[in-house]
Amino acid sequence: MKIISDINELRDHLRGQNRASFVPTMGNLHEGHLSLMRLARQHGDPVVASIFVNRLQFGPNEDFDSYPRTMQADIDKLEKEGVYILFAPTEKDLYPQPQEYRVDPPQQLGDILEGEFRPGFFKGVCTVVLKLFSCVQPRVAVFGKKDYQQLMIVRQMASQFALPVDIVPAETIRAEDGLALSSRNIYLSASERAEAPALQRQLSAMREQVLGLKEKTVSSLLDIEANALMQMQTRGWKPDYMAIRQQRDLARPTQADLDGGQPLVIVTAAKLGKTRLIDNLEI
Repeated sequence: MKIISDINELRDHLRGQNRASFVPTMGNLHEGHLSLMRLARQHGDPVVASIFVNRLQFGPNEDFDSYPRTMQADIDKLEKEGVYILFAPTEKDLYPQPQEYRVDPPQQLGDILEGEFRPGFFKGVCTVVLKLFSCVQPRVAVFGKKDYQQLMIVRQMASQFALPVDIVPAETIRAEDGLALSSRNIYLSASERAEAPALQRQLSAMREQVLGLKEKTVSSLLDIEANALMQMQTRGWKPDYMAIRQQRDLARPTQADLDGGQPLVIVTAAKLGKTRLIDNLEI
């Protein structure tokens, strides 16, 4: 595996490769990330991964400085997966001058849910993803469905900018007890790790409640959301949202949407102690 930090060197190595597949990450790789590498290989060759902790998507009080950085362990894992190139730029490599040009997603998608609680997050995500696409110039890029809203925003960005990149979604990888794998799970204490699967169980309960409704109404969904928030708060969680939304655009469904059978998804973000976990479940 070649480890490259310089953009020009990366382009030299990839020149003439028109079927490259790409998996952007922030490192501290786990089985969820590695499953993305395997899926990428099914869609293109060679496989290029990146590791870059992107300052632009962290808020002033978030964990940029403490975000887990495990480069050597990550390199070992990627080599075992047969990744061809690891693009691991420094901030000076990727942002040699202040990144004054930014990509701002539409408010109706970028400022709700995660965007409401993490202002500017998706602007930082879109900016770095567009720049990484420019550096790697892949045919395919793989993103996990655990970051449901991020996947949707990146897919729409690629479409609206007519980027020659197919965005491939990957299913969420979970631990045996149901907890979605995340780099931030290492922040959990032993007791918090034992409690953490309750988030996925609550999503499953919400899904069963929605499926069990004789007639779906806007008010019935709001009741399910409110009850779920109360249940999690009772367990000591601090949920930001537990929302039932439309799969197509993450908007709140209207009664006409519900009557028309629009597919739904439950999305959530909640703090357990100091650790913020996200998850989702399609209905």
